[in-house]
Amino acid sequence: MNFRIPILKLRDTLIVSIQWELDDQTALQFQEDLLTKLHETSARGVVIDLTSIDFIDSFIAKVLGDVISMSSLMGARVVITGIQPAVAITLIELGIRLEDVMTALDLENGLDKLQLELEA
Repeated sequence: MNFRIPILKLRDTLIVSIQWELDDQTALQFQEDLLTKLHETSARGVVIDLTSIDFIDSFIAKVLGDVISMSSLMGARVVITGIQPAVAITLIELGIRLEDVMTALDLENGLDKLQLELEA
């Protein structure tokens, strides 16, 4: 079953809260949906909340890294929130670089960080 991940727009920010473990097809659909929404809205920021995700496999980690890179290429600042320890370990072990990505413990802090960054 293929679910679409909701992408909400708040001012000039897209907010994504991933609420279930992703399969490959859903991850690719999310990538396409987010980039399309970025193009359509010219959003300046993206917050991706991973609080509900306990683990990711290598394919999902690569897609997440690609989404971050592509969002940056399209001019949006990215904040990742709620990264669980196992997800952080997987990203590091696979060499997924998050150098230009802000992180926060939760969605509220992530939105605050992003707004400060966008106002600067």
